[in-house]
Amino acid sequence: MNITRYYQIAEHTFSVIGEESIFALMGNYEPFSAGSSQTVFSLMITDDKAPVYIEELRQNDEGQTIICGRTADGHPVYEYRWQNKMVGWLICSNDYSEGRLVIVGPQAKMVLNNALMMLYSLSTADKGTMLFHSAVVSYCGKGYMFLGKSGTGKSTHAALWLRYITGSELMNDDNPVVRVMNGKCFVYGSPWSGKTPCYRNVSCELGGIVQLSQAPYNKICRLSGVESYAVLMPSISGKRWDKRVADGLHQSENTLAKTVPTWYLECLPDEAAALLCKEKICDDR
Repeated sequence: MNITRYYQIAEHTFSVIGEESIFALMGNYEPFSAGSSQTVFSLMITDDKAPVYIEELRQNDEGQTIICGRTADGHPVYEYRWQNKMVGWLICSNDYSEGRLVIVGPQAKMVLNNALMMLYSLSTADKGTMLFHSAVVSYCGKGYMFLGKSGTGKSTHAALWLRYITGSELMNDDNPVVRVMNGKCFVYGSPWSGKTPCYRNVSCELGGIVQLSQAPYNKICRLSGVESYAVLMPSISGKRWDKRVADGLHQSENTLAKTVPTWYLECLPDEAAALLCKEKICDDR
């Protein structure tokens, strides 16, 4: 028997409809449980047949493959594979307000998380909302995000702040949410936190963004607005060939680049790097 539960992330509410066994996989969403209200999307877990679709793009990441496509009648489709074996698929309405998910095989939690992240990022893209690939810490009432390619050291640098900078706290280690509201930018925790289990329903004003790069020395510099925009784009989830999504993200990215200081930090994985970063982005503004 299907039941419906509601969750709220960055003040956007969504619903999940499925059997009780599905919610046993969603412990990371419990801090975000909410009462019923108007939703940005709903996801139903079903046993539909595999869709026939035309492939548009595929993305591979550490054994996971996501294939994006469209059915003959134009509905977006996402097929999920693990080690090149199909483990599920998601069929969405054109505005991403509804999704139907089929899960096949043992990778149910991975498929469910991917589907919810997909629907969340795409349904809120025109609502001043961005899902980042980033680590974020809070310090003195503001949030500071660390960006970079996988393996650059985002989690390591965040951990250095927690170790050496008194008062800093981890908000999320992989996928925080940023919202633009009334000209200000705020960062939120989420149920998606990669290898570090940090599922905190917290938020604060975004105080700065740091693009990380490994180097045999520690050096930091402030980026211009155009440079900031270029740094932000690769770290934000979105379907850039969908006009509604692309236009919404562009407006949010433009505001973010103009209003939040962005820095480029070349660094070692050491205490000095964390202290230099904190001094520049928090104390020397």
